[in-house]
Amino acid sequence: MNSGIILNKDKLNQIKFKVDFDNLKCYYLLKKVFDIMKKNKSLKIIKYNKKLQNRLNISINDYKEYTQIYSLIEIELKLDLNKYNNNDKFINISDNKKDYFHIYFDNSNEEIKRNYLEEDDEVKTIRIIIDYHVKSFKGLFKNCSCISSILFKKFYRNNITDMSYMFYGCYLLKELNLSNFITNNVTDMRFMFYDCSSLIELNLSNFITNNVIDMCGTFCGCNSLKELNLSNFVTNNVIDMNRTFSGCISIKELNLSNFNTNNVTDMSLMFSRCSSLKELNLSNFNTIKVTNMNEMFFGCSSLKEINFSYFNIRKGTQRKNMFSRCPDELKKKIKEQKKIRRI
Repeated sequence: MNSGIILNKDKLNQIKFKVDFDNLKCYYLLKKVFDIMKKNKSLKIIKYNKKLQNRLNISINDYKEYTQIYSLIEIELKLDLNKYNNNDKFINISDNKKDYFHIYFDNSNEEIKRNYLEEDDEVKTIRIIIDYHVKSFKGLFKNCSCISSILFKKFYRNNITDMSYMFYGCYLLKELNLSNFITNNVTDMRFMFYDCSSLIELNLSNFITNNVIDMCGTFCGCNSLKELNLSNFVTNNVIDMNRTFSGCISIKELNLSNFNTNNVTDMSLMFSRCSSLKELNLSNFNTIKVTNMNEMFFGCSSLKEINFSYFNIRKGTQRKNMFSRCPDELKKKIKEQKKIRRI
């Protein structure tokens, strides 16, 4: 750390330079500034340019460790104006966080603080820049039913911990580009994509789920999804899988061979109404801690085969209507082969 840098607090209040989020030296300066300013609300952000950078003579080794914490998240939204109602929101921002969301309509330079459109607004594209203060994306686009496309253009930060309800109720959303998404420290994905009923595909290839604890209803109601590639999902810490895939009526195949369910306690309605699934390989599922299996396969009307190996049902585990509305052929096969052990 370069200890020779001296920043005068009074002078800092006078600095008004354009933000250069793509320049790594900006992040180190911000760290130094906020260390000095502490909780001084009068300074919301120090804006920085090359001239100041040269004056400070900051080495790359000094600020490298701060690049992910103080870097940019940039999102581009497209609206379906035919379905848009002026009372609809395109993003959910609490009043105490509005300073940290910078919103631009149709890439204009004017920063807009409001998170809805007015009658005379004819906006097709919205660009949102989110400051490092924001650590939770809980409900960020919840029930924002006017959005047709979301593109995460830049996502350099890894301090987001909560993505629950993030796209909940975005039933007009047809395109969701998460190729730059960072989920390393996310612990909560509850109902993350709930009722995204227009999504036909979802690329989750870069998702890191090592720290996720809650997957309740993550893909619930995604009834247009044709497939889900979950091959890189790590679920060692997940406790709740209630309704995870419930209502995914178009998915014909689910590869869950890498799922670790050692700590899961709730699997109720997990595959309910997955009416296109023809077979399920759950040979790696350890259900020793599961206490609720109610309606786990309810309405899986095409399911002909389930591969159980480590499927144990504890005494007292709830399992009401576990195979209700499944084919009689499947029920008979399970009963004859006694594939589920009760302990």
